[in-house]
Amino acid sequence: MNHTTRHAVHPEDFKSYGTQKLREHFLMENLFVQDSIEVVYTLYDRLIVGGVNPVTKSVKLDTFPTLRSENFLDRREIGIINVGPEASVTVEGTEYTLAPKEALYIGKGVKEVVFHPANTGEAKFYFNSAPAHHTYPTKKVSLAEAETVEMGALENSNHRTIRKVLINSVVESCQLQMGVTELKTGSVWNTMPAHTHDRRMEAYFYFELPEDQMVCHFLGEPQETRHIWVKNNEAVLSPPWSIHSGAGTSNYTFIWGMAGENLDYNDMDKFPITDLK
Repeated sequence: MNHTTRHAVHPEDFKSYGTQKLREHFLMENLFVQDSIEVVYTLYDRLIVGGVNPVTKSVKLDTFPTLRSENFLDRREIGIINVGPEASVTVEGTEYTLAPKEALYIGKGVKEVVFHPANTGEAKFYFNSAPAHHTYPTKKVSLAEAETVEMGALENSNHRTIRKVLINSVVESCQLQMGVTELKTGSVWNTMPAHTHDRRMEAYFYFELPEDQMVCHFLGEPQETRHIWVKNNEAVLSPPWSIHSGAGTSNYTFIWGMAGENLDYNDMDKFPITDLK
């Protein structure tokens, strides 16, 4: 269990950051290390971003010193999405098999979570975890059970399928919400027109991106944007005051995860494309 901490950044300070400092504060690399759990503890709504890569053995979700708790989920909930081949997760003795892009919600108070290797290929699980004040039951969500919408158009290079796998219309949670967005062939833009939401922070995880291609992720206040180049299997933090949008050199898939005080998916402040700077 390897962990780092990311502190919150003031938008006025953000404006002075160069390339390396932007990457140090917002980009999360190397989330998948064989037979390990890599976590980033953020001071944005105390969201944890993590990756699990069980290859030669099963890996248990353990606590770490920053949490000051006996078990990882003593005061937390977690959403797990399979970003590799079919593999399973055991929750207090009950095994849940997850096909690619299927999700598993686990509520506060669960003591044992174990990630298992895949039978074929290399298992990879991506997760977000947020503080929880109430216990909700463990629930697996298949892609068929997700709330699915089609958005955008090929003419605007942003035709995409959004699968809301862990939102309050599908799963009861305290504050955590997650979903999977797939860009169609020929489309590269996500979350455009851009928006912010002061009630929630967000994290984006990019995957299914060819190894020789990248996504240019945009962040910052709408009138003062910056960008970070992101590779396959990397994630970016987005403060509540920041837009979160991207354009790839190829189509790709990404997972969005949110934490904060509002569970209303449509609670966002939109900005016309022509107003961005």
